[in-house]
Amino acid sequence: FDIGNESCVIAAAKRGGVDVLLNDESKRETPAVVSFGDKQRFLGAAGAAFAMSNPKSTISQIKRLIGKVYKEVVEELKLLPFVTSEGPRGGILIELEYLKTKRCFTPVEILGMLFKHLKQITEKNLESSVVDCVIGIPPYFTDLQRRMYLDAALIAGLNPLRLMHDGTAIALGYGMYKTDLSNSGPTYVMFVDIGHCDTQVTVAAFEQGNMTILAHSFDQNLGGRDFDDVIFNHFAAQFNEKHKIDIYSNARASVRLRASCEKVKKVLSANAEAPLSIECLIGDTDVRGLITREEFESLSSKLLERVIVPCRMALKDSRLRVDQLYTIELVGSGSRIPAITRILTSFLKKEPTRTLNASECVARGCALFCAMLSPTLKVRDYKIKESFPYSIVIPSPQGEFMVFPKGNPFPNQMMITYDGNTSHRFQLVYIKERDFPAGISHIAGCFEIGISEPSDAEDVKVQFRVKLNEHGIVVIDSATILEDNRHSGRPVHSYLRKLMMANSHTLNLPVSENLDVSTTNDELVKAEEKEKMLTAHDIKVEETKDQRNTLESFVYDTRSKLSGVYQSFATDLEKEVITNNLQETEDWLYEDSDDESEQDYSGRLEELKKLLEPIENKYNEANAIEKATKSLRSFIAKCHSHADSLPADKKEKVKNVCAETEQWLVNALSQKHPSAKTLLTDLNHAIELLERDCKSIIRSKSSYSRHEEPVGSDQRNQTIESDPKAQSVDMVNAGIKALQACIAKYYSHAGSLPADKKEKVNNVYTEAQQLLLNAFSHKELSPNTLANYINHVIEDVERKCKSIISSKPSFQRHEKPEDSDKRDQPMNSDERDQPMDTGQTHKSAASDQRDQPMDTDQTHKSADSDQKDQPMDTDQRDPQNDI
Repeated sequence: FDIGNESCVIAAAKRGGVDVLLNDESKRETPAVVSFGDKQRFLGAAGAAFAMSNPKSTISQIKRLIGKVYKEVVEELKLLPFVTSEGPRGGILIELEYLKTKRCFTPVEILGMLFKHLKQITEKNLESSVVDCVIGIPPYFTDLQRRMYLDAALIAGLNPLRLMHDGTAIALGYGMYKTDLSNSGPTYVMFVDIGHCDTQVTVAAFEQGNMTILAHSFDQNLGGRDFDDVIFNHFAAQFNEKHKIDIYSNARASVRLRASCEKVKKVLSANAEAPLSIECLIGDTDVRGLITREEFESLSSKLLERVIVPCRMALKDSRLRVDQLYTIELVGSGSRIPAITRILTSFLKKEPTRTLNASECVARGCALFCAMLSPTLKVRDYKIKESFPYSIVIPSPQGEFMVFPKGNPFPNQMMITYDGNTSHRFQLVYIKERDFPAGISHIAGCFEIGISEPSDAEDVKVQFRVKLNEHGIVVIDSATILEDNRHSGRPVHSYLRKLMMANSHTLNLPVSENLDVSTTNDELVKAEEKEKMLTAHDIKVEETKDQRNTLESFVYDTRSKLSGVYQSFATDLEKEVITNNLQETEDWLYEDSDDESEQDYSGRLEELKKLLEPIENKYNEANAIEKATKSLRSFIAKCHSHADSLPADKKEKVKNVCAETEQWLVNALSQKHPSAKTLLTDLNHAIELLERDCKSIIRSKSSYSRHEEPVGSDQRNQTIESDPKAQSVDMVNAGIKALQACIAKYYSHAGSLPADKKEKVNNVYTEAQQLLLNAFSHKELSPNTLANYINHVIEDVERKCKSIISSKPSFQRHEKPEDSDKRDQPMNSDERDQPMDTGQTHKSAASDQRDQPMDTDQTHKSADSDQKDQPMDTDQRDPQNDI
């Protein structure tokens, strides 16, 4: 995360590289703004939209308030549009009205809200929970400010792996991808970052696989906003003289003018002059003005001179000359002013380059370092040696004891020993230099090493270890008391005896930390709970708004449908009742529903849906009937098309079946049905019946043979028929044919039966099929035995089906007697669109019986059928009646 004074940038490391994440408005930069509305908070881009309409409850530039002492920055706070006051320990409190009550928030709490918003954006983009992160901070942040950033991240539910200096993050993003580095020695690069509120200069030395930060320098009060203030003050004075209006006393007018001045500055970066025009700035007063680039640079001359100061200090601290610099990289949102480039070129004797993304390079470097710390991502090994910009000392009456000198690499630690026999309280402080931030405590840490009772030992020393950890925060890692009792005949004090081990001369001591304006643990817990409550309230408000919008959309949508697609399905009375309810709901929405809950909106919505439900059902049923009708007509047309390629007798039968179905459809649509559901059921059944009948016709044998029987076929038939074994086989085949006809007859009835009866008929069919399969599996059975068994199965099927069927189907086509034994089972749904098989080749029963072995899966006629002279179909097998 790059938390800027004006905007924030989020970057995430993925397996393909580092990506900058987009916010809800699909923008790469998110305003660092938190606005408190009448009912909820608005963060980021949503909060920035209220900056002009609600300036006193819109908090911005929070980065400038972190860790500041109120009394030291009173004058600067007066320039902000919101109200501030002094906190309980000298810090800053932000006062505003929220949910109709006066609320106070600390800068840490506001920063925590901003972190929470950035966390939500990240999780939405990555579609996963996010906890670990690296946060960019200015190098001039003190111990207190760094601790407050960590506290704010914890409030948001984040776990910062590292607080990383902005300049170091920029250098990492530059050096990691730099492949043309010299092998003869370090490559020195200066990075000049001019942001919204500060200027940072970092000098780094690059080698293959590592980089070393040589120096950090900065001016915390020189940034893009200071150049905006130059233009703001110019026009404020001009309008005061011309229109007699005081811009400074009107918060809303100040916000509007500052926003316009920022646009003017951007225009001057590419143009020689820029106009300014604002309507109704104060009251009905319209203002207009013009400023040239020359005027702007003249007004900003003192600011431009300050740009080279941190550059000079960075060169001094790094002990480099200008000619040793390989290049100067210029980044930051405030670096686009042409005069800045010109003055840097004059001082450094080289024109700055812009190979890095000016607004995103810090966030990209932080994401890259986070990937290096992550165990789940593999990143090329790259070593970083960081530099701390301040000297840290322990003051004493004898003088200052240097602990960490300026430029000291960190993380780092140091062991300190002093003589003492009592508790000792001491401070670690920053040495205040010229560039030390104003309004910030110079105390790096305040610690007390506790000894409850003095020791009787002659020689007592206290040793403790001071660490400058990975975040740049000072901590006391451990403290130990060292005793020497060898020259003392006196016993060791009772308190020490309890704590010391036998023959040991060391004792661990308790260390307490005391920072006057730091967030306490209790305050941190309360802040976390407060943030959770505020977030839950925001979510509830958003859900209520969504439900209100849903109800509003339903009102407009229903009103449109009543005069459109629903018009023919609703009676005049129904239309009148629903229209009145819609109008009543609309009036309630715009007049009395501002304070209603989500349940109120959902209740109104359900009431309207119940009124509309009968009409919707009629409409949906009509659509379903129309769809089924189109499907039936489409299948009739397909059957007609396939029939043209069939033999004459089959073609005629298919045409007749199609004509009969078509006539039934005309009659069904013209008649009045008890309900649309009944008609829909009949249409679906008609489709199934047409499918079944057409397939049955196509698979049945033609009344003539396509090939002329060879000479002597009559004689062969007589020979086979006179053979007893052939006659037995014929009996079996005839029995199978009779069983098939029986099952087909009752299966056709089952299509119009209720679901339970239809299932029972299907079970009878399945049972009969299984019985025959079991019988044919016994090869030792004779054909006569099989024929008798088949007749027994036929009788059983007849008996069971007659007992099941008690009513006729709602739609049943009249079946001709001569076709009853040729009807096949209905086609599967996936066979409906397959081309019909019209090219089958059939043989006579005599030639089949002579040339092929008996096929128990063939379809045969009943022994007592009057159609026994027709040839058997040995080439087709019914997939659903596989007997």
